[in-house]
Amino acid sequence: MKVWVCLLIFSIGHLAIAQNIEIKKIDQKVIIDGKVDDIWSFADSAFNFQQYFPMDTSLAYAQSVAKVLYDDQFIYVLGVMQNPDGDRGYITPSLRRDFFGDANDSFSILIDAFQDNTNAFIFGINPFGVRREGLIANGGSGQGAFSLDWDNKWRGEARQENGYWVAEMAIPLKTLRFSEGQSTWNVNFYRVDSEYAERSTWSPISRNFSIVNLATLREMEWDRPTKKPGSNISFIPYIASGVSKDFQTDEPSETNFDVGFDLKYAVTPGLNLDLTVNPDFSQVEVDRQVTNLDRFEIFFPERRQFFLENADLFANYGNRGSRPFFSRRIGVARDENTGQNLQNPIPVGTRLSGKINNNLRLGFLSMQAGREDAANLPSYNYSVLSLQQKVFARSNVSFLFVNKQTFESESNYDTNLYARWNRTVGVDYNLASADNRWTGKAFYHKSIEEEQPDQSFSTGFEISYGVPKWSWNMTAQSVGENYNPEVGFVRRRDIRQLTNTVRYSFFPKSGGIQRHGPGFDFDMVGNKEFGFLDWDMNILYDINWRSSARFSTRIRRQYTFLFNGFDPSGSGGLALPSGTGYHNNLIIASYNSDQRKLINFRVSTRSGEYFNGTRINLEGSLNFRYQPLGFTSINFAYNRIRLPDPYNDANLFLIGPRFDFTFTKKLFWTTFVQYNTQIDNLNINSRLQWRFAPVSDFFLVYTDNYLATNDEGFINLGPSKSRALVFKLTYWLNF
Repeated sequence: MKVWVCLLIFSIGHLAIAQNIEIKKIDQKVIIDGKVDDIWSFADSAFNFQQYFPMDTSLAYAQSVAKVLYDDQFIYVLGVMQNPDGDRGYITPSLRRDFFGDANDSFSILIDAFQDNTNAFIFGINPFGVRREGLIANGGSGQGAFSLDWDNKWRGEARQENGYWVAEMAIPLKTLRFSEGQSTWNVNFYRVDSEYAERSTWSPISRNFSIVNLATLREMEWDRPTKKPGSNISFIPYIASGVSKDFQTDEPSETNFDVGFDLKYAVTPGLNLDLTVNPDFSQVEVDRQVTNLDRFEIFFPERRQFFLENADLFANYGNRGSRPFFSRRIGVARDENTGQNLQNPIPVGTRLSGKINNNLRLGFLSMQAGREDAANLPSYNYSVLSLQQKVFARSNVSFLFVNKQTFESESNYDTNLYARWNRTVGVDYNLASADNRWTGKAFYHKSIEEEQPDQSFSTGFEISYGVPKWSWNMTAQSVGENYNPEVGFVRRRDIRQLTNTVRYSFFPKSGGIQRHGPGFDFDMVGNKEFGFLDWDMNILYDINWRSSARFSTRIRRQYTFLFNGFDPSGSGGLALPSGTGYHNNLIIASYNSDQRKLINFRVSTRSGEYFNGTRINLEGSLNFRYQPLGFTSINFAYNRIRLPDPYNDANLFLIGPRFDFTFTKKLFWTTFVQYNTQIDNLNINSRLQWRFAPVSDFFLVYTDNYLATNDEGFINLGPSKSRALVFKLTYWLNF
């Protein structure tokens, strides 16, 4: 099809109302090169994209057209994105896969094959041909609903033309999960345009929801029922080796060599079996350090590929502060003598997850961890069963069973450390109304041990209501003092908590501000023994600009009760005594600048009264983009803590420059430096990545940790504490 015919569709789109789209079968391959070939004249069109940001009441200014076709192996997607004012530049953070950000030009398709409006795949591409793929859970609402950590094989190209750009994709049917004999799927297309700071969608979405919200998807109608795509087996072997040296113990250097593999097999088009043998769960990208002034454990998200597909089936029970299952517990053993975490070998594991039918999802996981002689711990099996049954329009009821168990004899281990088994059972009800105005959940979980104590439960609920001008959220939970899910994450025990937030938004019809408005919230935590442990009350105000800049502030009055001694300076000084309480006034604020600029920044503060002293806090990042080749950023955190004698004052710095170069779409180099005065450490992590084939990589990673002290504003770099050089090779084979 000629380009001028494709552009004519834009004008036709303004004269008609787009409804569903039909996907037609073709008997020839589509060449994926970003060109609009004649074959696309046979395809149905999705047009009349609706503006989502900054407004949601009109057609998009920069219009787009999407088309779909298929054959026995692929779904083909075409996107043509118009630039009303002619030729211009585009924004990309780099040439690295899985780009992210509201200001980066892109075109994406969302696919909900089971039409549950709850889970979907997303495939996207930008004008430079950089691809991304991910998973959407929980209907696209809430924290963690959108993840780009999932990877799979597919093809995509883009081409920049005068006055428009073209995206072309070939998505293997084997990559998707669906049932045989379906006549319709749910889909949506969306576009992010940097020139006009505009986001638009084919199926309209209210701007108070996420752009990946699944409540209002339209139907894609198949011209004939779907068929099973044939055998679907992926074999992903790896080889890893490295050398490391711990200079603090002065032991000889250690070398290691590991081989293993993952195997993915589609039992049905909707149900996937994963098998892993001797998995390498070391992360080739280091976790970002934080200044820890918290009294409780910090939550780091899961990034390991084996756990990611259908991760919500396992990970979304409870709430962020009380998870009955947390996959990062697997592969990690704790040495109770030293308090250190050790990487735990895993010889084998398996995982079955996906759809049994349109309304029932299954998740089963079993992993065998080896014994840990250094910590005197036996080998444990970790098994998890999750069932999720859809009810009503978009809600579901979920059941969870977690079992951690050893089959080794107690006589071989320290009886104070040995535990034969630990189990957790739970049920969650997840609410999502058809129009997405009401969302929430209710849950009850119980941990079970050999000597079963009382108060071994966690229960709670959450309810949210959202319309364009009003939003309201309330949560409540109660966690027993003996609730002990050993394979879970529990931030605090023996508490009762109630939170409430309400916001109102103004939407100016003109000017640079897109939305602004006030709010009020509170958070109260207590228990029977001490009464109130913590509470805070906040007056809020948020401002969003059409440019994508954002400002948020809250004035807080809070109370903190210490039921254990605590050093608020974070420096290992004298602890404030247990049984004392502190009232504080402080201000919390953040500002994100226009992300479309080559130089942009984020800054935040949490400053004011602090326990029995004061705290000045400043955190943020400064980013410089030299597109399309990459970016340099500097993350920083400064805490100036002043406490009366005899307690410690502290000046805590955390500085993390990052250099990210993407020489091509296949060759990347990232260097991350982290200087943390709280732990007197300077960490260097430098990683070279070569993507020599689709989803197949060679990594070369160098890490170094130095003793580093801050002396009157100068960094004194001491000797190296540890050093390592690691390479890893993975290759993805489809059969």
